[in-house]
Amino acid sequence: MKLRAVAGETDVQVEFKRIGDRIVAKVENREYDLEASQPEPNVYLLKHDGRVFEFYAGGTVVPGQPQIVSSGIRDYEVSLIDPKRLRGSAGASGNTDGLVDIKTMMPGKVVRIVAGVGAEVEKGDPILVVEAMKMQNDLKAPKAGTVKEIRAVEGSTVSAGDVLAVVE
Repeated sequence: MKLRAVAGETDVQVEFKRIGDRIVAKVENREYDLEASQPEPNVYLLKHDGRVFEFYAGGTVVPGQPQIVSSGIRDYEVSLIDPKRLRGSAGASGNTDGLVDIKTMMPGKVVRIVAGVGAEVEKGDPILVVEAMKMQNDLKAPKAGTVKEIRAVEGSTVSAGDVLAVVE
């Protein structure tokens, strides 16, 4: 499983592979072979090089939303983003009345504009395709409406959070 992890100003690509009770974790260019267990709900033990690390992660996980993870010494606010589920966003409020911005969650490159300005779209129709981490992701209409703006061109590089289109 490949994810993007954001903790404060740290933003890294991580990849996990489960092999029995072990987890092979790649963080950027470093690889860790971990023994993992969950002795009780929301408590996780990771053993690496003879040392045991205990973490507590509470609450319901909402993809892309911060989760508090405690190491007993320090609390971390961590957001995990799955690039496979990269979609357009109606913003934090989820309000789909009026104008809705379509944003990218990760930096990447616009590889195709599917629906141009003036196009009528249904909820879930692709508007643009952005390539991030060598994967192409459709940014979809969060509601039925008309594409009012396209703020990117094919081949352009975009940053996380950039508004790429507007649907009314």
